[in-house]
Amino acid sequence: MATLVLHGVFRVQVRDLVRVLVWFLVLDAVSPLFPRESGSRELKELNGIWTFRADRSPNRNQGFEDGWFRRRLAETGPVIEMPVPASYNDITQDSTLRDFIGWVWYEREVLVPARWVQDQGLRLVLRVGSAHYYSMVWVNGVKVMEHEGGHLPFEAEIGTVLRKDPGSGCRITIAVNNTLTLQTLPPGVIMHFNDPTRYPEGYFVQNIYFDFFNYAGIHRPVLLYTTPRVYVDDITVVTDFSDNTGFVSYVVSVGGASTSTVKVTLMDKDGQCVASSTGLTGVLKVVDVNLWWPYLMHQNPGYLYSMEVRVTASDEKSTYEDVYTLPVGIRTVNVTKSRFLINNKPFFFNGVNKHEDADIRGKGLDWPLMVKDFNLLKWLGANSFRTSHYPYAEEILQMSDRHGIVVIDECPGVGIKDIRSFGNASLSHHLSVMDELVRRDKNHPSVVMWSVANEPAAEMPPADFYFKTLIKHTKDLDQTRPVTFITDSNYARDKGAPYVDVICVNSYFSWYHDPGHPEVIPIQLNTQFENWYGKYQKPIIQSEYGADAVAGLHSDPPVMFTEEYQTAVLRRYHGVFDQKRKEYVVGELIWNFADFMTAQGITRVVGNKKGIFTRQRQPKAAAFTLRERYWSLANQTGMLPPWTRYPCSL
Repeated sequence: MATLVLHGVFRVQVRDLVRVLVWFLVLDAVSPLFPRESGSRELKELNGIWTFRADRSPNRNQGFEDGWFRRRLAETGPVIEMPVPASYNDITQDSTLRDFIGWVWYEREVLVPARWVQDQGLRLVLRVGSAHYYSMVWVNGVKVMEHEGGHLPFEAEIGTVLRKDPGSGCRITIAVNNTLTLQTLPPGVIMHFNDPTRYPEGYFVQNIYFDFFNYAGIHRPVLLYTTPRVYVDDITVVTDFSDNTGFVSYVVSVGGASTSTVKVTLMDKDGQCVASSTGLTGVLKVVDVNLWWPYLMHQNPGYLYSMEVRVTASDEKSTYEDVYTLPVGIRTVNVTKSRFLINNKPFFFNGVNKHEDADIRGKGLDWPLMVKDFNLLKWLGANSFRTSHYPYAEEILQMSDRHGIVVIDECPGVGIKDIRSFGNASLSHHLSVMDELVRRDKNHPSVVMWSVANEPAAEMPPADFYFKTLIKHTKDLDQTRPVTFITDSNYARDKGAPYVDVICVNSYFSWYHDPGHPEVIPIQLNTQFENWYGKYQKPIIQSEYGADAVAGLHSDPPVMFTEEYQTAVLRRYHGVFDQKRKEYVVGELIWNFADFMTAQGITRVVGNKKGIFTRQRQPKAAAFTLRERYWSLANQTGMLPPWTRYPCSL
């Protein structure tokens, strides 16, 4: 009997997999499979130019009071053109729109293929990849859905609305509100200033507790897609292997029918069938398995099989068939007290932190930038990144799967600093966000760990119950991956650390502490590691470290904000990493991959400059330092074929 390893905590027999996988099925009402075309499914992208209007009324509520969704947006007042996907902040020359807080309205009139509307056997689904942060959606003036929170998709079936009046077309209206409160993720506070000698009437600002610009708008693709009336609603896979045999355990959820026939076929990269099964649950056995390996850990990284799920059902009128194909990587994740294991081999996170951030488009999905970033990651010899500080686009995770880039998948739990953000309303929303995130990303082999927060006020008394509940909930949702959060708290007073599987620590010695003195780094970093490991006996990742550097600014000897100082700081950290990785340190993630925009402030010169690349992706000196290090570490594994070895010269 084959056995499944569940992140080093316990082992279960394959016959018990239905019990293990059933946790995922409670999430069926959240967000579905990523839309893919097939013989039974079509999709229509709605990206491009939309009509846009910001609600500038004093209470930001005129759009609802006047019912802007009931008619064409252009009939309600002045409108402008706005690209989707993109943040709206940097598109115009209007500084008030760049910092706008409140409701903005998008509209697009769509030509829907007539046969989609006429065919009663089709579901017609409207999907929004993400919008920041609260969204309401209407079709032809009829409200079809609303969603709380950014970074994650939401959708609704709209066929019923369109079929009520087939000749009325399809007018989609989306209202988006970027206001943050103490109960949102991330949290924030609206501050009103009433002193007429200093501020204009009705003046207010959005205060935030995170160090990146609060971009807003529709950030990921909007699309229509179809499925048959009976359809594949969800798929969950859990993988394992023994010797040269792989196991893919699956659960299929079918919508639209109480009974159906399900056939599952697993194909290799050449399209050859390697295993098949029938039924809603099963285990596929793969002989001579090609495991999913991280980049530079194997000469064939990122190997993906294709799992075709075919559902058939009939009623008195018709027979329905739906086909959905899911990429599957076969791999295991395991954590011991001092090691992080992928496929039972020690894995070291030679990685980066990133942001979804770019000139003009802000956090809008950017295919050229995405491909450029993956090319730069591989040029660096990096094998991993953290989705700091929110879930990234599904398209990014799909690229990570294909390229073998390992991901720490983080929710938007950044800036939890106020004690009022540890209340029941905040916790309830945080649990819901983890539901959505796990359901969306559970099948990505690149995702090896969940992060539930970044730098929360974990020393506050309510943090104990908050993180105990949140981490337990996440582990209940997915028993196959470790769970962490990123801390900058005191090791002895951190209320959440006892509940994580891996300790992730941020520290900026010689920058925020003892600025200008990199000579203190070895002492302070060594003390940090010894303190954390001594108390918790868990593997440790240095989840952030670094220093700001203004590209082109040089000095000898190094001083702060120069490229030389940034490089000096990295080298001091690396010396300690090289010692501690022999013991219990399992990763190092530089802050940051690239410069990014922040709110304006006296400590930020047009954004955060801790990137080893500029915002335009030009390398600073530190990029070459890190490249030399990561390739050297990869070569030390001895697992790479000679032609991939990093050359001695830069």
